[in-house]
Amino acid sequence: MIVPREHGAWGLLLVPLFTGLVAGFSPEHRVGSLTLFTAAAFSLFALRTPLESLLGIGAIPARTSEERCTALVGSTCFALLAAACLAVLMWRGQRSALLIFGGASACAFLGQAVLRRLGRHTRMISQVVAAIALTSTAPAAYYIGTGRVDERAIALWIANWIFAGNQIHFVQLRIHAARAATFREKFARGQFFLMAQAVFLTIVIWATLWRVVPPLAILAFVPAIARGLYWVFRKPEPLDVKRLGWSEMKQGVAFGVLLALAFCY
Repeated sequence: MIVPREHGAWGLLLVPLFTGLVAGFSPEHRVGSLTLFTAAAFSLFALRTPLESLLGIGAIPARTSEERCTALVGSTCFALLAAACLAVLMWRGQRSALLIFGGASACAFLGQAVLRRLGRHTRMISQVVAAIALTSTAPAAYYIGTGRVDERAIALWIANWIFAGNQIHFVQLRIHAARAATFREKFARGQFFLMAQAVFLTIVIWATLWRVVPPLAILAFVPAIARGLYWVFRKPEPLDVKRLGWSEMKQGVAFGVLLALAFCY
């Protein structure tokens, strides 16, 4: 009721945050600001769980008076911590561009809430929309470190969002195609996923050719593309959700490290 239960969402938050911190790191006078922003990001991310429980729209709604009190205390603590950190960061009009990322995140979470109410068939797209908010930590952390919202900041945001969407799509594919045994069955189930991979790889290549992102950024997407193709061609095996989660966590770590290194050169 207090700590976010979606393990995948933690990865979708931490990986972009790491890439933004590394790509925009400036040791001279911004270490304290980056620490405050990290604390604010964690607090706002954690705030959603007790708040949804309090409103009765979360996975574990608060039903008793004790549960409502717990959710209220958790919401208040997280909100106060986030507000304090952001107040220091934005004191006297400083770092006002954070409002852009905050507004975009709020719209994304609102869009997710609307899509979730439409039924199970919009579950994946709602998660992809919510990833816009989670991956906004990349350009925001970059902005805190450099003081700029430039094309590199936007490129970081888009790159992280594309990867997050790929992870969400792949996990949903594995769940819905758990009984697919032959190559024909896997291809029938995963043809849209494979098309999406081809499209986002084309976008990344185009972005590197036009120098929107560093050329080494292509390497960050290679492991994800390889694992998608490997699943289609490998022998069938029972779905192990826990193992799949650990595998995707490793994919996220590899992507984050490679993308951060690409933006450092």
